[in-house]
Amino acid sequence: MNLPACFDRPESADGALPLVLVGRDGLAAWREAQPATVQAWLRANDFTGQPGAPLLVPGADGQPAFALATVADAADPLALAHLPQMLPPGSYRLADNSPQAVDPGLAVLGWGLGSYHFGRYLKPSREPARLVMPGDGEAVAEALAHIEAAGLVRDLINTPTEHMGPAELEAAAAELARAHGGEIRCVVGDALTDQNFPAIHAVGRASHRAPRLIELTWGDPAHPRLAIVGKGVCFDTGGLDIKGSDGMRNMKKDMGGAAHALGLAKLVMARKLPVFLQMLVPAVENAIGPNAFRPGEVLATRQGLSVEVDNTDAEGRLVLCDALTYAAEGKPALLMDFATLTGAARIALGPDLPALFANDESVAADYLAAGEASRDPLWRMPLWRPYLHYLKSNVADLANSGSTRMAGCVTAALYLERFVPEGQAWTHVDVYSWNDNTRPGKPAGGEAQGLRAAWGLLRKRFGG
Repeated sequence: MNLPACFDRPESADGALPLVLVGRDGLAAWREAQPATVQAWLRANDFTGQPGAPLLVPGADGQPAFALATVADAADPLALAHLPQMLPPGSYRLADNSPQAVDPGLAVLGWGLGSYHFGRYLKPSREPARLVMPGDGEAVAEALAHIEAAGLVRDLINTPTEHMGPAELEAAAAELARAHGGEIRCVVGDALTDQNFPAIHAVGRASHRAPRLIELTWGDPAHPRLAIVGKGVCFDTGGLDIKGSDGMRNMKKDMGGAAHALGLAKLVMARKLPVFLQMLVPAVENAIGPNAFRPGEVLATRQGLSVEVDNTDAEGRLVLCDALTYAAEGKPALLMDFATLTGAARIALGPDLPALFANDESVAADYLAAGEASRDPLWRMPLWRPYLHYLKSNVADLANSGSTRMAGCVTAALYLERFVPEGQAWTHVDVYSWNDNTRPGKPAGGEAQGLRAAWGLLRKRFGG
C-alpha cells in the first residue's frame, strides 16, 4: 500500500505521540478524571475545548506525553482536518483510551484532505503532522482512494493554463489510463470536424493549442456501461464576448468539470467498480483570435441540431453538447456530466453546494442520499422545461444563451438536456470547483465537490 507523506505505517506506532480525542460534551468529565498536573496544564493554557485548538500535554519529564484535541462532530469527515497543520510536525497515533471514538476511515480521510498543499511552484512553509494508519480495513482503503482522487482534482484545477492546456489534460488522462489498464483515444484539431464534433472545434479553433476530445475507456464491455463527461475549457476569456478582469482572473479553473471527471474515473478504476467506463473530456481554450467564433454565428452539432451563438461566453455547453451526444450513442446505463457551467448556480447556492440536475427521479434520489451519507451534499435544481423559450432562436433550432439573466443555471441544463436522448438516465452537476478561502480540509484554490456523493451513487447503482 503506497501511503501519502502525511501518513505513517502501523509499525511506526510505538514511536508516535498518542492523540487523545475528546467530545466537547465529555471534556469536563474527562478533565476531572486526569491527574492534578494535567488539570493544571489545561487551566494554564486556557484549554476550553474549542475545536481547532489542539494542545500538547507534557509528562513528568517535561516532554510531550500526548496530544489533546476536541471533536465537535465525530461523524464529520473533516473532524480531524485541522490537525495536520495545527499540531507540531511529527508522528501521531490515535490513542486507544480516547473518550471519543472516530471511525478510522473518516480519521484518515479528514487527515489526508487537511494535509493537502499544491506544491508545484511554492514549497509549504512546514510539513504536516503525520498520522499512523489506524488499520488497513476497507474503510481506510476507500478513504485513501478518495484522498488520491481529490488530490488529483485539486492539482489539475490549481495548475495554471500555461501548464494545463488541452494537451496536458490529455497527458493526465493518458497517465491515469496507464496506471489502471485503461485505453486512451483522442480526436485532435481539424479531425474534430472530420469526425463530426463541430461544436468542440468551433469553440477551440482560435487558440494556438489544438482543441480535442479525450476519451478514456476501461473495464469489461460485458458490464453495465457508465459514461462520465467533464467540461475541459482550460481557460475561458469569454471569447469575443470578453470577460472583465475580475471574471477572468480564476478561469484556469474552467476545466474543473474535466478534473472531476478524471477524479471520479480514478475512483472507478482504483476501486474496480464492475462497469465499462467511458470518460469523455472536450478540451479547448476559449481564446480570442482572427478565427474565433462570433456572436450570431450558427454552429452545427454532432446531434444535428443547429445552434445560434447568442454569447461566446456560454461556450461550455457548446463543447459539452457534442460530447454528450457521443456518449449517449453508446446507450450507457448512466450518463453523468460535471461542469463549471454558470455563475447563476453560485448566485443561487453559493460556492459550497453544487447544483444537481437529473432527468430520472430514482437516480436523483440516490445521488442526494449519497451526498447526505458522505457529508458531501448537492442541491437538486429543476429541469423546468417551460424556460426553454429563453433559448429560442429565429434562425436556428436553439440558441446557446438568451437575453435574460433569470434562471441561468436552469436554462444551461435545459440546453444540455436537448442533447440527451429521451429515456437516457442523465445527471448534470454545475460545480464551482473552488474554495475562495482556506478552511480545515478545504484549502483555498481548486476543490473536489460532490465527488464522494458521485461515488456513493455509483456504488449503490453498480455494486462493488
